Amino acid sequence: METIRKYLAELIGTFVLVLFGCGSAVIAGDKIGFLGISFAFGLAVLVMVYAIGNISGCHINPAITIAMLVARKIKVRDAIWYVVAQCIGAISASGTLLAIAIGRADYDLAINGLGQNGYGIHSPSGYSLGACFLAEILLTGLFLFVIFGATSKKAPAGFAGIPIGITLVLIHIVGIPITGTSVNPARSLGPALYVGGDALSQLWLFLVAPILGGIISAIIWKYLFEGKENE
Repeated sequence: METIRKYLAELIGTFVLVLFGCGSAVIAGDKIGFLGISFAFGLAVLVMVYAIGNISGCHINPAITIAMLVARKIKVRDAIWYVVAQCIGAISASGTLLAIAIGRADYDLAINGLGQNGYGIHSPSGYSLGACFLAEILLTGLFLFVIFGATSKKAPAGFAGIPIGITLVLIHIVGIPITGTSVNPARSLGPALYVGGDALSQLWLFLVAPILGGIISAIIWKYLFEGKENE
């Protein structure tokens, strides 16, 4: 039962992140702008850290789970089911968001989208594939570095959610004009499945780059910084 509770927490946490993060862009984006959307994503993570952190660790992101696996902080079986739960949560949230959005007479999925990510002509500011790939690797790597540091043994207990949430806000402030900001394969998967077309054909970047960034960060943390915790 404890194991099932962890997976369910990851599903719910990812659902909340995608519903409120992407929802802020789709439903309120024209009113709150990039800055408001950035805070929506960051605050969603912050509140979920305190809601489910004591249950599952609040990964709600396959890139985080895979990085934790590389750093040997989670078992393989749990990592697999975490990722499955996260993807289900993201897909469910995107479907829910679509069901709400179509309630507005002028909403058009092809035009308004669901907060999907993109590069090239689908980048909010027209950034190239290479620039978007590099940005997603770096932003995810930095995000994981903060997570490892904020949850390390010598970090102040009980405060991890604050730097993690604030970091995600900062990442979105920089990343939204570039790719719409993924740093989370599940967050990108959900909207892309419903929007289809180019959003789906470009999805590979938002699966590969965040995971690669997370792995790089995990290796750097484990071999250059983790040992310092015990000194």
